[in-house]
Amino acid sequence: MINDFAKDNLHGRLRRDREALLWKLDGLSEYDARRPLTATGTNLLGLVKHVATVEARYFGEVFDRPSPEPLPRWQDHDGSDLWATEDETREQIVAFYRHTWAHSDATINELPLDAPGHVPWWPQPSPNTNLFAILVHVLGETIRHAGHADILREGLDGRTGLRPEYEEQIDEEARAAYCAKIEQAARSAAAPPRPASTKA
Repeated sequence: MINDFAKDNLHGRLRRDREALLWKLDGLSEYDARRPLTATGTNLLGLVKHVATVEARYFGEVFDRPSPEPLPRWQDHDGSDLWATEDETREQIVAFYRHTWAHSDATINELPLDAPGHVPWWPQPSPNTNLFAILVHVLGETIRHAGHADILREGLDGRTGLRPEYEEQIDEEARAAYCAKIEQAARSAAAPPRPASTKA
């Protein structure tokens, strides 16, 4: 019973956070979806491509169930999964992610949590693992990058949130007041302490 509960709970969270990551592309121009938004080149469409590749490997090769989507050999990893070339369309990358979901979901549904897996790119003594550990690992990766996407999207146009149905109208005035309050607290905390007054 506890294994079924754990699997259903982890799988449900993974499904939720996949959708949250994809939603961050909603309504963006091609340029804004692809352009580097940090000093290290992090970009929204690249995050989707990266997480799709990670998930395809972990729920595919690790359990000897290769992904039907073509993947480069993991030994040849060169960072090209972190950005979209001009020849790759947004639709292709999103379709790759969705196809990966279907393959991953089949692996998760068909195997027990203690099903053995092997991660050849993990160092010794860790490469031998199981479905439970991989579910936790991939969920962590997805949450981490969905958080990155949330910050990047906020920086582009101020939109935030986990799902469209919970998105609130942007109140620029309220946001500015809130940020000013935090700024004031930060400046006060960083200011040198005032000398204690002395009385004669």
